[in-house]
Amino acid sequence: MTTINADPAEIKKFSDLAHRWWDPSSEFRPLHEINPLRLEWINNSIALSGKKVIDIGCGGGILAESMAKKGAKVTGIDLSDKALKVADLHGLESGISVHYEKISAEEMAEREAAQYDVVTCMEMLEHVPDPASIIRACAKLVKPGGHVFFSTLNRNPKSYLYAVIGAEYLLQLLPKGTHDYAKFITPAELAQAIRNANLQVNAIKGMGYNPISKIYSLNQDTSVNYLVACTRPV
Repeated sequence: MTTINADPAEIKKFSDLAHRWWDPSSEFRPLHEINPLRLEWINNSIALSGKKVIDIGCGGGILAESMAKKGAKVTGIDLSDKALKVADLHGLESGISVHYEKISAEEMAEREAAQYDVVTCMEMLEHVPDPASIIRACAKLVKPGGHVFFSTLNRNPKSYLYAVIGAEYLLQLLPKGTHDYAKFITPAELAQAIRNANLQVNAIKGMGYNPISKIYSLNQDTSVNYLVACTRPV
C-alpha cells in the first residue's frame, strides 16, 4: 500500500477552516489578496485561455477558479474533503466550471501522465513531508514543452521573522501555527529538486507585503515568499 505524501495534521488544519475559504476577511485573506498577482504572473508566462491545467493542493479553489475564468480547462486536486466541498459549492454559485477530485499528486501523475499544458502548485510544498515527491509528480503530469509553477517560502532568519512572527503573531494575517519554519525551502533547494525532476527553471520572482499600505507586490526579493516558473523540455 502506497503511503500518501501528506501530514494529517496539516489536512485537518485547513479542513477545520474550509468553511471560511471564500471569505476575503477571514484567515484566507492573504490568499485572496495575492491571487491576482499569482494569476497574472502565470497568465503572462503562458496565456491560460484554452489550456488544460491542473492545480495541485487546490484547497477551496481560489486559484483554480480564477484560471478557469481566464478560459482554461481546470482540474483541482486536494486531500481535504471539506475544502473540496467548499470549492464545488462555490463553483456552483459562481457558475465557473472546475473539476475537483480528492486524489494525491503522485496518484494523479500515475493516472494522467503528460496530460496537462500547465501545472500549478502554490503555497503547498512547505506543508508536505516530501516536497521533492510532489515536484516529481508535477513534472510527470505536464506535457513536454508544458509549464509548471511553484510558490513557497524561503528558509532564513528574515522569512522566520516575516512569515511566522510577523504574519502569524504580530500582524495576525494568518492563524498561529499555519507554518512550520523547518519545512521552508530555499530557492537553491527548490531549483535542485526541480532539476532532479528533469524540469528547467525559467524565472524566479519574489513576493513582498507592505504592512503600512497593506499591499502585496511581485518584486526581485526572494528572501521570504517566492514563485518559480519551469518548463518540461521537449
